[in-house]
Amino acid sequence: MKHFVYYILVAAFFASCSRLNKATDFITNPSAKEVYKRDYNISDELFTIWEQQHDLGLKDSLKIDLPYAENGHFMPKSFPIYAYELNLNAGEIFDLEIFTDSINDLVFIDFYRTTDNSLKRIESAEIDQKIFQYEIKESGLYKILIQPAIETQAEFVFKFNSKPAYIFPVADGKNNNIQSYWGAARDGGARNHEGIDIFAKRGTPVLAATIGRIGFTGEKGLGGKQVWLRDPKRGQSLYYAHLDSIAKTSGNVNAGDTLGFVGNTGNARTTPPHLHFGIYKHGAINPLYFVKKTEEFKPQIAKFDKKLTNLITKSSIANLRDKPTTSNSQILGQAKNQDTLQLLGKTGDWYHVRPKNKSASFIHESLVAPL
Repeated sequence: MKHFVYYILVAAFFASCSRLNKATDFITNPSAKEVYKRDYNISDELFTIWEQQHDLGLKDSLKIDLPYAENGHFMPKSFPIYAYELNLNAGEIFDLEIFTDSINDLVFIDFYRTTDNSLKRIESAEIDQKIFQYEIKESGLYKILIQPAIETQAEFVFKFNSKPAYIFPVADGKNNNIQSYWGAARDGGARNHEGIDIFAKRGTPVLAATIGRIGFTGEKGLGGKQVWLRDPKRGQSLYYAHLDSIAKTSGNVNAGDTLGFVGNTGNARTTPPHLHFGIYKHGAINPLYFVKKTEEFKPQIAKFDKKLTNLITKSSIANLRDKPTTSNSQILGQAKNQDTLQLLGKTGDWYHVRPKNKSASFIHESLVAPL
């Protein structure tokens, strides 16, 4: 009975500590890593070594194109850090999913934007978060860092992709229906195209690309019959022009509601029916990536011995590249015969490796052997 009471008191103590920590966290707003150090009793020395790897990752310059997948094996106290640079466009929602053996495996995610040759952290995932999404507001170069907890031992798969913030504004439309893009010359070069043209049969429904409020409907100017839809979430207006007719709608609308029908009114009278779709926010912005469709990505899992932790080069000189391809990639350095490389993961027939105390890189599987 005494033992039972003891366990009850211990459980009550830890429960009260947890509640106190949560209350304090609400005020102090600690980072996910600070919570990890405190709640898992990580020593200062070990935590410092772990954090230093994050600093190492900030210096990495690996580049990936979306969609991208990588798999591998986290080993305890191996202190791996995964860092990737990628170009993203306003209107895309960047999406990262991390799959591991257990839902209890901790993985930390930090997202940066490159501005004026410096990195600015713009988002970090919660301590128990393995799905990370971020809507891109400014086109540019971004960097994401992924770091497992110190004692994590698990197989992993990283799945990187993006999707548009809006739905496609023409019913049953496809990307190849877009045949005139942002910036194309108009009127003999006197002006540039401030939108995209989506071609479709006359009368095809034109859809609200997002939840919003109708601002204007009518016929005027170059756009002919048109609808303006206000997107309050992003503080911008969507412009639908050259409509054959306008649907009887007003006020608030949901994504997918019919606003009108494809036509060629206004200055499009001599062209085939199409929707001119534009977005305005302190001036016109490129609407392409807000609506460009992306296919469902089912990554192929690269095959290799999951017990591997290191590789050795088996050629006299082996190129280390910034992308998992020989074309359109830069050589970051070279490994010599019998050099040891820390194995971080694999994508296709390329290994993601880190030479000792150096920047991470990609190396083709034909140039290395298991150690």
